[in-house]
Amino acid sequence: MKALGLVCLLVLLQSLVGCAVNPATGRSDFVMMSEQQELAMGREYNQEIAKQYPRYPDEALQTYVQQVGERVARYSHRSNLAYRFTVVDSPDINAFALPGGYIYIHRGLMAYLNSEAELAAVLGHEVGHVTARHSVRQQSQSTAWGILGQAVAIGTGVGAAADITNVLGGAVVSGYGRDMELEADGLGAQYLARSGYDPRAMIEVVKVLKAQSDFARDQARAKGQAEPPSSYHGLFDTHPDHDTRLQQVVGPASALAVGSGQEARRDEYLQRIQGLPFGDSADTGVRRGSAFYHRDLNFTLRYPQGWALDNRPDVLLGQSPDEQALLAMTLGDAREGESAAEFLQRKAGGQVREQLPLSGQDGVVGILPGRPSRRVAVVMRGRHAYQFIGVVREGSLQVWDDAFMQVIKSFRPLRADERKLAEPRRLKLVKLQAGQQLRDFIGKSSKPDEAIARLRLLNGLYPDGQAKNGEWLKILD
Repeated sequence: MKALGLVCLLVLLQSLVGCAVNPATGRSDFVMMSEQQELAMGREYNQEIAKQYPRYPDEALQTYVQQVGERVARYSHRSNLAYRFTVVDSPDINAFALPGGYIYIHRGLMAYLNSEAELAAVLGHEVGHVTARHSVRQQSQSTAWGILGQAVAIGTGVGAAADITNVLGGAVVSGYGRDMELEADGLGAQYLARSGYDPRAMIEVVKVLKAQSDFARDQARAKGQAEPPSSYHGLFDTHPDHDTRLQQVVGPASALAVGSGQEARRDEYLQRIQGLPFGDSADTGVRRGSAFYHRDLNFTLRYPQGWALDNRPDVLLGQSPDEQALLAMTLGDAREGESAAEFLQRKAGGQVREQLPLSGQDGVVGILPGRPSRRVAVVMRGRHAYQFIGVVREGSLQVWDDAFMQVIKSFRPLRADERKLAEPRRLKLVKLQAGQQLRDFIGKSSKPDEAIARLRLLNGLYPDGQAKNGEWLKILD
């Protein structure tokens, strides 16, 4: 019976596996998905992404990005797809593509780009992932490894064999990896050149991303903290200009430029992003040091000095410097006339509770027993229930409970003089005049060296570049 089961599974695997000619590379690829299935998967994932990543509410900028993306995609190996380019309202330095042509770029990355050609390079890179069907190849490998693992387990009678095979499969498909990323860079550079942009913008984008890693590493060293991992797939240990493989995939694209192309369109791009929020947006709340301000929901709270704040669309996370304590705040909907105590009772069951001493606000706190036990709290304002939960990775809740309570008790409405703090900083363009230096544009910063370094990073000058007289400079207003 085991032998018969093994044969059946191997026949199933053979029936599912296909070798399709990759439209971008011309190679035969191992795939287990038709193009129609790929498009259907993209549509399904796109609906989920739309729920998790808010669309940046500037339709003029959205239209501009769509036009630039379409210009590049028109010259791709799968120009028949209906590409959709979306700006995500997030400060993260990121862009990604879903199967079938759904491409997202975070406004956080757009703030650091310095020309329309660089924007086109980012979008072209993501189009390259789509045309080379990287997500399809990745998922096909994962599915095949899973089926093969079942076959080995049945054939050998050793259940652990499936686990071993899944581990091997996970190693193969854990991220696109350097080869696929370089392939997407090379394809993107081709599409840039064919559409009239300077293909060397692809290397400029890699410089931007590499500078982000260098900046984060240098700031961590200056503060005596652990160095963060590279943010661009860990590909480049040296400067991108000196990366031989990157030069090999991007360089040949220059010969493909049409007519008198090679456009950069720097000034046009910078004018488009003037006024772009830098960092958090007013819609999601603004972090300022250890404090948090939300304009539309009309509240502020403060974490202990030195805690890291992560502002996500659905939760505000605060983490202690040693990463042992975590306090999250989320927003829920209460029932009509429901009190904070009733809300906590409904969500957490009958637990020990006490009223919070919050002026003019209905608040209650409690402790959820368990290993570990957790500090919980609810503050009610109208139909909004602000829910807090504090957890400790190791040790006792008591060690961190005073810090948790300090944050919870700091929750209050904004004062009139704090409303400006709930507005984000925005990009502003200035033309550098003779005699001006970067130091002239950082304001009254408490950390001038860090502010200058960030200004260099923002303008593609990190770590020691100098702006030229007469050029536009991005500063923070």
